[in-house]
Amino acid sequence: MSGVRLAERLPFSPSITGATAVRVLQQISRDKGSTALLLGIPCMLMVLLKLMFHDAEATFERVGPQVFGIFPVIVMYLVASVSTLRERTTGTAERLLTMPVRRLDIVLGYSLAFAFLALLQAVLSTLLSIGPLGLDIKGPAYLLMVIAMLGALLGLALGLLVSAFARNEFQAVQFLPAGVLPQFLVCGMFVPREEMHGALSAVARIMPMTYAVQAAGEAATHTGITGVFVRDALLILVCVILVLVASATTLKR
Repeated sequence: MSGVRLAERLPFSPSITGATAVRVLQQISRDKGSTALLLGIPCMLMVLLKLMFHDAEATFERVGPQVFGIFPVIVMYLVASVSTLRERTTGTAERLLTMPVRRLDIVLGYSLAFAFLALLQAVLSTLLSIGPLGLDIKGPAYLLMVIAMLGALLGLALGLLVSAFARNEFQAVQFLPAGVLPQFLVCGMFVPREEMHGALSAVARIMPMTYAVQAAGEAATHTGITGVFVRDALLILVCVILVLVASATTLKR
């Protein structure tokens, strides 16, 4: 009885959330293109990066870890925004909301499904990078996996939010230059944040991708978990939670 009372007090239903996550995973598994995009593209991009800097190993060692805070954000944003928008435009989300389902159940269900895929994506890209591609980092490899997964969750949250404002899949992709690419330009990979123009430096401070790139750099250049890494990872997680809450409010009954 105590377990039932606890479930009733929760702002979401664990059973409905779990069922939603399973349904989303089944749907994505039937879409071979989305599955290949989610799991294969980050690995392909790492291979391309390695080939680009084949004769500049020091550059690959510097840039390689940083892209773990970039590629997952972009890839997951594209897949999540298009997948969620498809459910909105086909009326699946609206039909769910006519049932005794909380908005948080739907958002958390999607988040759990894509979090599982993000974990697979992070494991595959990390093992490929530190294995066959020979990326040398000082810290433990699992720290890169953590950053890659947080980056993927950030892309998921942004994709869920954008799907509420786009009318079709093409518009969802069009939001990419406005919401994600500016973060890519000022994240600190091209120019250190300290050397940017004052206005750009201020913008970079509020961009979550900046902290993903910085945390990845910490994992690559330090032998253990640093305070900066923990701070940046927590900041990314807070951003993910805030955007997911905003996404839940866009679901109207």
